[in-house]
Amino acid sequence: MTTVLGKPLKRRDAEPKLRGEARYADDLHLPGLLHARLVTSPYAHARIVRIDCDAARRTPGVVAVFTGHDLLPEGPEPAERARHLLARDKVIYAGQPVAIVVAESAYAAADAAALLSIEYEELPAVVDPLSAMTPEAPVIRPKELEGEWAEAGMHATVAGGEELDVRRLPANVTNAVRFERGNVVQGFASADVVIERTYRTPFVHQAYLEPHASVAVPRPDGGVTVYTTTQGQFYCRNVTATTLGLPHELVTIVPMEVGGGFGGKTVLLEPLVAAVALRLGRPVKLVLTRTEEFLLATPAPAAIFELKAGARRDGTLTGLRARVIFDSGAYPGAPVNIALLLLGGTYRWEHLDLLGYEVLTNKPGTGAYRAPGVPQATFALEQLIDELARAIGQDPLELRLRNAARTGDLQPNGVPWPPIGLVDVLERAHQHPLWRSRQRRPNEGWGIAVGGWPGGIEPCAANIRLNHDGTFTVTLGAVDITGTHTVLAMIAAEVLGQPVERIQVKLLPSDTAPYAGMSGGSKITYTVGLAVQAAAEDARRQLLEIAANELEAAPEDLELAEGAIRVRGMPDRQITLREIAHMSMVFGGKYAPVYGTGRSVVRQQSPGFDAQIAHVAVDPETGEVRVLDLVAIQDVGRALNPALVEEQVHGGVGQGIGWALHEAMRWSENGQPLNPSFLDYDLPKASQLPSIAVELVEIPSPIGPFGAKGVGEPPVVPTAAAIANAIADAIGVHLSELPITPERVLAALRGRAVS
Repeated sequence: MTTVLGKPLKRRDAEPKLRGEARYADDLHLPGLLHARLVTSPYAHARIVRIDCDAARRTPGVVAVFTGHDLLPEGPEPAERARHLLARDKVIYAGQPVAIVVAESAYAAADAAALLSIEYEELPAVVDPLSAMTPEAPVIRPKELEGEWAEAGMHATVAGGEELDVRRLPANVTNAVRFERGNVVQGFASADVVIERTYRTPFVHQAYLEPHASVAVPRPDGGVTVYTTTQGQFYCRNVTATTLGLPHELVTIVPMEVGGGFGGKTVLLEPLVAAVALRLGRPVKLVLTRTEEFLLATPAPAAIFELKAGARRDGTLTGLRARVIFDSGAYPGAPVNIALLLLGGTYRWEHLDLLGYEVLTNKPGTGAYRAPGVPQATFALEQLIDELARAIGQDPLELRLRNAARTGDLQPNGVPWPPIGLVDVLERAHQHPLWRSRQRRPNEGWGIAVGGWPGGIEPCAANIRLNHDGTFTVTLGAVDITGTHTVLAMIAAEVLGQPVERIQVKLLPSDTAPYAGMSGGSKITYTVGLAVQAAAEDARRQLLEIAANELEAAPEDLELAEGAIRVRGMPDRQITLREIAHMSMVFGGKYAPVYGTGRSVVRQQSPGFDAQIAHVAVDPETGEVRVLDLVAIQDVGRALNPALVEEQVHGGVGQGIGWALHEAMRWSENGQPLNPSFLDYDLPKASQLPSIAVELVEIPSPIGPFGAKGVGEPPVVPTAAAIANAIADAIGVHLSELPITPERVLAALRGRAVS
């Protein structure tokens, strides 16, 4: 039997992308295609007094101009970013779409968009989440007007927690969550050391290469087909359909190649473009400019962590109190719960009191970005653990090992941890030469941090069929953004005993594809892989039944070989897969076609943890930080394709270095974006990344296919914290705000703060 799992095979999508053959949404040029351009608000908070569209409509080539009143004449303005097509009565962040111009060419649409005359009445804006939480803060959106607020209120009651009624909190507080265990006052009283710190993390953009792009095509049946860059076609379909008031069957999503997403491409433009296409009866394309990406897409939220922790000199962590505030921008949806769960669940604390708030501000709505909420929480927690270790005179890695959560330990919500490898990656880090050989050198430091992701779960299905030429085709609804289709082909090949080259993988549109969740959350291999495995096993059973009948042998005496099925020990007695295909797909055929189906519904997560060691050098004259070495040690369950797993770890660490030293979206006091382009938004360059050493720890998941776990989220989680701890080791001062810029390093060295 052919064995392909565990081999470093190259990604199937690599060569087409390198050659420029991959097709993205903007590559579509359909008959009668119209081009759209958005008109966005220059104000962070203002009433829309009047919109004069006459000059734009008179521009040659312009077909239509739509405003918020055209698309949503009445009712409350939606409280969800994707459903809020155009602002109607009020804008709530700078860059919010106010109108859309549709023309025969992209140039005509851009020219006309510049001619729209919009009169605003500017309102006070609030961009600081602490100020937004006060009763006197400008109200971004009254709670009582939105049906969605009822759902937000439901999130206030959490297992083991205290009910917090957001209706009793200031208007801009949209979610409040609390987890408690024991009595933290008692925990602090029993501690030998108590430390209080506040940490801040900024808005961070996903910085994907391809901007959002969608093409909507109206259909004769009254429905619409949308070709788009999305990580999750079924969620995109559902939101688009409900926003437009259409049955789901009348909306088809055709997922195109995704030029980078990292959680930021689920649904954004699709409902708007579909609504315009249906109004005009012609295909419409909308592609965001890079500046618009920064103005109106969905970056990772900013956060504030106010922490107080206690420890005894024997290494016992006695208590953790946290007040966590997520700046959700103008729409609810920040990852408060998951941040609190990892904040309080990574280590064994005797007592916990974790309080989290989601707060609205006059900034764009936020979204997912690789391990949503957890890099922020880990940056705070892992620095605090380091400080506790030094205060009680313990090695920071040994303190982590003593207190790391084990399988069966209770998380803050009272749910036991499933099997986890947190201790295993810490033990590997403890033995690593970069940690064991560290020594005191001027302006150099070494830091350790660990972080993880609980893993995603979602039902899904997959199909596999035998083709006429004896090859196989796997059909899926899961978008390939990280090489997952390559791994899924390997899973099918392993079960069917075939070379992976004989397995094709085809992504189908939402109206024909088997269901799959969003490609994100480290769950596609974990969940869809199980469905593919089941489908391949079903197809294998069908093949063996046909071969057993033709070869007059028991199925258990047969084996699959390359392109054939043969009797074990008798290689001359065989039947080819091509022959079986002919018998089952021809007029008057003897057998039903070979068509395997597989379904998966996973109810238990398989968390993944990553420990990182950073070695940095700090220039005391300039404040510049150079990462000299970085080691990432990750529990991956089983590396079905080690090359792709290491690729994910490298990518996550690179983005983590961006969090640590470079990236932050910035706004003025009145909500004006200050760096909405790659000219001003600082991304790490290749020359600024160190050599990243990756070590894979394989602790097989009891559930995932062949022991695999999700691997995409954990590597970004501890990077910023490891670098921050290394900087503190070098200069003797912990920096509590990201990114750690040269200005902040110099200010820390001089004993003062910098904004």
